[in-house]
Amino acid sequence: MACTRIPLDAFKDTFSTAIELSSVALGGEVTSVSDEFFAEAFHLLLVEPAPSLKGQFGPKGALFSGWESRRHNPTYDWCIIKLGTTGSISGFDIDTSHFNGNEAPQVSVDVLYSPDGSAPQVDDPRWKELLPRVDLGPSSRHLFTVPPSEGVNYVKLNMYPDGGIARFRVYGLVSPVFPSDTSVSFDLAHVFSGGRVVYTSDQHFGVGSNLILPGRGKDMGDGWETKRSRAAGHKDWAIIKLGDAGYLSQVEIDTAHFKGNFPESCELHAVHSTELVPDVPDENWTLVLPRTKLGPHRQHFFQLENVAGTPYTHVKITIYPDGGIKRVRVLGQRAVDSINKDSDRAATSNVNEIAGDGGSSAAPHEPAPHPGRSGLGPIIPALPLTAEAFSPFGKVVQAYADINAVPDPRHTKVTGANQGTATKFHKLALLEASYPPESAATTGLSVYRCKPIAVRPGGEWEVKVLERHPCTNQAFVPMGGGVGLGDALEEPGSAYLVIVAKNGADDKPDLASMRAFIASAGQAIVYDTGIWHHPMAVLHKTMDFTCVETQIGNGDRLDCEVVDLDGSAGFYRVQIPI
Repeated sequence: MACTRIPLDAFKDTFSTAIELSSVALGGEVTSVSDEFFAEAFHLLLVEPAPSLKGQFGPKGALFSGWESRRHNPTYDWCIIKLGTTGSISGFDIDTSHFNGNEAPQVSVDVLYSPDGSAPQVDDPRWKELLPRVDLGPSSRHLFTVPPSEGVNYVKLNMYPDGGIARFRVYGLVSPVFPSDTSVSFDLAHVFSGGRVVYTSDQHFGVGSNLILPGRGKDMGDGWETKRSRAAGHKDWAIIKLGDAGYLSQVEIDTAHFKGNFPESCELHAVHSTELVPDVPDENWTLVLPRTKLGPHRQHFFQLENVAGTPYTHVKITIYPDGGIKRVRVLGQRAVDSINKDSDRAATSNVNEIAGDGGSSAAPHEPAPHPGRSGLGPIIPALPLTAEAFSPFGKVVQAYADINAVPDPRHTKVTGANQGTATKFHKLALLEASYPPESAATTGLSVYRCKPIAVRPGGEWEVKVLERHPCTNQAFVPMGGGVGLGDALEEPGSAYLVIVAKNGADDKPDLASMRAFIASAGQAIVYDTGIWHHPMAVLHKTMDFTCVETQIGNGDRLDCEVVDLDGSAGFYRVQIPI
């Protein structure tokens, strides 16, 4: 098998758009090893570079971050590694950092595919050599490319005859995992779906490829973080090639662990291109998420715009002015009639499950026909409520387990209270009213007892009415209940829908701006003055709410304006996760 040795300064050009298939961040693991007397083989797959442990000794001798076997092997040592996911291998980074005089002189690599995922033995006849025996040197990285393999999920690193290796990184392309049901929405950007980060403007502290990894990571080190900028108007961006062309519906932007260094705001663009890195003018990218504020240390969920009926292959996440993001999840349906056929993509594996983070089954483009129904309006996903996504419509009032995760941390005051038994989050929302002075409007507390709405099978619910309060904002605060508390609910509900829309040019609801959120019983909401919203709609069980509102007497025509929506072309439908 032919191989090519690559100089270290060519690493970016060679491997920057490939996936590190062996990484523990993807689930790579050592399944067996011939000998690891001095240093355990699990170190080979660690994300961080090998540190120097010079001068540190343990019971067996000098300590190293890597794999080191004992001396005098008459044949060779070996290590079998299960890749994080099945993929086509195109190269290796074999690093002997800090091993000097005890480095492995030579290595080779064998590969195989185990259909059921079971770990092979060292003498399994299915092993095929991918990297022939090559020479290594002391304390240095050695890069090799090989002709792309077929899809494999195990590699065997052979070390001749013994010694030490610090890190072993296997590069290639993922064999994507897609839902067998093409109507299912899933994360098209996920590494297991074949997503790839193909460009970053800057990755000073954390690399862009982390954006599409599974899970939410463990610290700031496994996200994408750019250096601080002092230039006015600065921005950074990363381009993600989706695993396949798709109809997009929503995005999740996670700032987990980024508390004092999250971006101030972000926006998302999309494009359809047959190029690995689209070489198109900025104006040819479609804005699918307008510039939106972000908050620290949390998942943000946003419905996308300008996506109906158009399949996209790439998204560009732009952050202002700089900072760190942990993950980007782009949910949508695979555009089967426009499957991306790039020659560099590994073979597709169509299975019945989605690996990694999944999504709802809400249709993200033109609504699919419903059996026995006609005249259906557009569908919008009900997303988890966050302060940032709700900010165009009002305020979210809630406590935060981590005081460094409050919205707008530079301006939100947080103090201890009640002799140290409480934490106070000051003035998360202000009351406002603009009634005429002669109206004698007053602010008071009311209580709403709300029965659950009737949701259609599949989690669908039609929006038929909206209201607004033209002279005041309005707050709803969930109330708990329990046995023995008089007339309080014994089993109160724990979730409710929040449906909002901006005002249109005709002074009626702008239905294109309609958004839906799912709030928990630990979240209160404040509708901004004049924001159109649906009356309270609770899910599953009855809930009580305290309503803080300003009214003329017990309600006058200035207090509330109600609009019955025109359903002749179909009502907007909220898709509720079930």
